[in-house]
Amino acid sequence: MGIPIAAGTFSSTSREPLEDAPTPTPPASVRVKTQTLDHFLSSVGEVILSSSQLRDSADTESESKRLAGGLDRMDRVVGELQRRAVEMRTTPLLRILEPLPRVARQVAELAGKRVEVEIRGVELDLDRSILDRLSDPLVHLVRNAVDHGIGSPAERAASGKSEVGHVCIEARREKDSIRIAVSDDGEGIDLEAIRARAVEQGLVVLDLAEDLSPQDVAAFVFHPGISTAQTVSRISGRGVGMDVVRVTIESLGGQVELTTESGVGTTTTLVVPITAAVQGVLLVETAGETLAIPIRKVERIVEVDADRIERNGAEAFVLIDDDPVPVFAVAEQLGLEARDVSGPLTLVLSAVRGERVALLVERIVGQQQIYVKPVPSLLANVRAAAGLTILGDGRPVFLLDLNQLA
Repeated sequence: MGIPIAAGTFSSTSREPLEDAPTPTPPASVRVKTQTLDHFLSSVGEVILSSSQLRDSADTESESKRLAGGLDRMDRVVGELQRRAVEMRTTPLLRILEPLPRVARQVAELAGKRVEVEIRGVELDLDRSILDRLSDPLVHLVRNAVDHGIGSPAERAASGKSEVGHVCIEARREKDSIRIAVSDDGEGIDLEAIRARAVEQGLVVLDLAEDLSPQDVAAFVFHPGISTAQTVSRISGRGVGMDVVRVTIESLGGQVELTTESGVGTTTTLVVPITAAVQGVLLVETAGETLAIPIRKVERIVEVDADRIERNGAEAFVLIDDDPVPVFAVAEQLGLEARDVSGPLTLVLSAVRGERVALLVERIVGQQQIYVKPVPSLLANVRAAAGLTILGDGRPVFLLDLNQLA
């Protein structure tokens, strides 16, 4: 459903007479404190844990089909309880999307431009703890789209475009994530200027910079201080603050994607999980410790011979799909003593701050749905720990924040 918006207000796209449409009855609702929901979700997490522990006990101590059937029914009930708990914790995206047209209008007025805004996907819901932190990044993207993406009426007319610029904010669900794309129909980002800025700042040497793909060059926008604007306006600067946008989204367990085409426009997409409380994870073992990696951050798992890993000083690389990929030993990054592993090495391909990396672990334990608890204050200084969970056998396991590993 697309909702065109002009001057910061919603307008209906339907041409049917309003009097023929039945008046919708709002669903009954009650106000519930966020703290109450957090306690409720925590209790659901304890039920999930108890169910897992009971099943592990049954698997090792009993082969009773009757018990197994009862556990299956319990799993279904717990799963439904979990879904209802997550549903209670979500809030419509409309809450943070509705103010954005007004933001676009204000920026356009200051810059002497004309713009229309279209919003799609306002009916989707998102965990309110994630929703609250999405507002600032989206405001920044909209301001950038109007200030540096959309040209003046004269510039657009000279390019054969409508004098009124178009910004589209579209949200859609993909499995357990929400993708929110902010697109403009401006002239696109000057990739050659970005390439030159990256070389000037020493982010890449000139010879390598010339061989980079447009997507790799565009990724430099997320580095601090990279901007294509000749002068930084008081409204915003393309690239200034984009590093903050990326850090914020990655801290939520998400990622940022950017595409741009000269003369067509730019699209920045924020990908965030629907809920932060219950996550699918890949359990890995390294240095005798079991750790959890968010499954949505895992590209794939590969096994390579040790001699395929090349070293250059303290850095290590491996060729994956004919591309050099940095290798990070998880044990080393966490200050643990790695154990010798015979045979092929296990690598988990993922992304850290937008760069493809290979995480070296000892072995893969398996996949599991976990309830993520906050890290105790005593361990708050462990930056790589994004959360804590308890396995069915009672062992505590840290959920890794991959952006803190390297």
